[in-house]
Amino acid sequence: MNGREIVSRTLEFECPARVAHSFPPSDLAMVGVEMYHPDGEWRKIGNRAWRRTDEWGNVWGRVDDTSKGEIVKGALDDLNDVRTFPLPDFSNPEYYAKAKERFASQPDRWHVGYIHGFTFSVARKLRRMEQYLMDLILERERIRVLHERIDEQIKVQMAHMREAGADSIIIAEDWGTQTQTLINPKLWREEFKPRFVELCSYAHSLGLKMFMHSCGKITAIVPDLIEAGVDLFQFDQPRIHGIDTLKELQQGGKVTFWCPIDIQTTLQTKDETLIRQEARELVEELWRGRGGFIAGHYTDEASIGLEPKWQQIASDEFSKRGRRELFTDAAQWRMD
Repeated sequence: MNGREIVSRTLEFECPARVAHSFPPSDLAMVGVEMYHPDGEWRKIGNRAWRRTDEWGNVWGRVDDTSKGEIVKGALDDLNDVRTFPLPDFSNPEYYAKAKERFASQPDRWHVGYIHGFTFSVARKLRRMEQYLMDLILERERIRVLHERIDEQIKVQMAHMREAGADSIIIAEDWGTQTQTLINPKLWREEFKPRFVELCSYAHSLGLKMFMHSCGKITAIVPDLIEAGVDLFQFDQPRIHGIDTLKELQQGGKVTFWCPIDIQTTLQTKDETLIRQEARELVEELWRGRGGFIAGHYTDEASIGLEPKWQQIASDEFSKRGRRELFTDAAQWRMD
């Protein structure tokens, strides 16, 4: 059973032979839209200052040479321009050539297409977060125009990624702080849940699984996201939700969680016993020999101040415990 089959059976809760994983050698081939943008590369402008301009026109800054940085100037200054502001056109097939080539070269892996942003993540950068949150309340109709224009470009990316050979697409929207969602769940359900329903439905109509990454505590809206059609959640902080809570969320349907050892708590202890204990807990509570869990690996270890050996310990424990023969009751957990 190759990696592609392992991931497929994981998503369908069909008792894969072992736990799927993204640590090397990964069961997933993941590649994004390759849009050439000359200003998109980081350039150093001072002793500790870096700048770049993304494809949407936003200016980013950072004070080191490894982090993702943050927005320092949004591209959409005036909402009066919301209907005419130029958005990038993702319809050029050349942007997906690298994805097509990589997917074709790795037929034994599950193919994940990474698209550029989702409704909230794009819009909040164009307006910067503080202004955007006010716009959601005071300028709802004009903000909806922006959202709808962004959604059209998301659909274009989905369709091209499918043509390139993707089995799923992954979107990234950080909806939470360390304690709660960034906006009131009621407002989220009014403005964003219908968009997730539409976009998940469109992805599924193309034959794509819908993966979602989100940072922070978004537990309050996870049931809505599952209902909307998200098939898998990539969480780097499983303990912020509670592993027991994630287990309960699986009772209602085939939702999969893709997680490393918690990057803000357990990994930071640099305690081998605790790291191995959490790896076993994730496997025993979320995978259980029948699917529904992918063992993760956080790729930017430098930004969280970790040496590779701590995740290597986690990977070792995931591999040791994530074998179906250790779960004699796996068949009874298999979902129809």
